[in-house]
Amino acid sequence: MSRSPSERRSAVQWRAGRAPETLARDLPREIAVGLSFDGRPHTVLMATPRDLEELALGFVVTEAVARASDVLEITTKEEEQGILVDVRLAPGVVGKKARPRNLEGRSSCGLCGVQRLADAVRPLPVLGQGVRIRHQAIPRALAALEQEQSLGRLTRATHAAAFFDADGALVLVREDVGRHNALDKLAGAMAREGHDAAAGFVVVTSRCSFEMVEKAARMGCPILVAVSAPTELAIAKAEEANLTLVALARADGHAVFAGGERLVESELEPA
Repeated sequence: MSRSPSERRSAVQWRAGRAPETLARDLPREIAVGLSFDGRPHTVLMATPRDLEELALGFVVTEAVARASDVLEITTKEEEQGILVDVRLAPGVVGKKARPRNLEGRSSCGLCGVQRLADAVRPLPVLGQGVRIRHQAIPRALAALEQEQSLGRLTRATHAAAFFDADGALVLVREDVGRHNALDKLAGAMAREGHDAAAGFVVVTSRCSFEMVEKAARMGCPILVAVSAPTELAIAKAEEANLTLVALARADGHAVFAGGERLVESELEPA
């Protein structure tokens, strides 16, 4: 099975007043990824077939299954139907376990298959003060992210999640057809490489639902920036977690919905 994140396909383009014409376009690949813990199947994610070990590790962290340090090994196995990813936990680590699911987790859904309301909206850890950043760091980050979304530029059909330092310099970026998957891949990459999430901020190229806030909080990141609008519940969960939530981020400005004390108004004010 190919692990390529994209595939070139042809189509016929129709436009009013013009003759149909053939075009070729690179499209993101989306495959079934079966996730299991210690050999026990848990869920199926629809994801881009790249950085799958990081996806699994990030899922462990952001779903509060266990700590990243509790993961001993992550293995992948290709099957006809997709790719199986198994996470082996340290002996004796029971963990809080991920929210029970009874169907596949689709690329656009962070809560697919969750069976109980209590599992859908869970209490969050309260973040410490963490980093403070200047407002100007956000447009710098957006400009850098635009340049580094290789799969997004190629297909125009994927999401990205990226981590930046306090000055808006890019540290890591991950892409996927699913916005939750992209953030989980980023969380896994950061845990694997030992980056301190409290020392910078995360930018996501998607709308900001409450699950994105949950994942950022469990990563330990105090500031989440989204290019689209947040939901009311996302704002409430950000306030609960003491997380700074910035949304509607553009090159010329952004809106602060929670935790504005971490944003410095002036370049002259110390961060």
